[in-house]
Amino acid sequence: MNTPEPAYTPINCDYYDRLEAWATMRTVCLLKFYDEEGKEHEVSAVIKDLYVLNKAEYLLADNGLVIRLDRLIAVNNIPVPQSC
Repeated sequence: MNTPEPAYTPINCDYYDRLEAWATMRTVCLLKFYDEEGKEHEVSAVIKDLYVLNKAEYLLADNGLVIRLDRLIAVNNIPVPQSC
């Protein structure tokens, strides 16, 4: 039985702008995040897109990886602050 997805918590607005800038510049980013089970991962990828689905924000990487933004820990070793 699947447990329901926890409610989405928006990330800091300024940090979101930084993600958009890295995406626009096609910067290879070090993405540190938690998966659905709470396990920590770290991958290098270019941010291909940022989008909203079912009232949650997501990052699509060029390698096909999709990360819900409230699961991000840090990008390029810059910690993600919580809320706007």
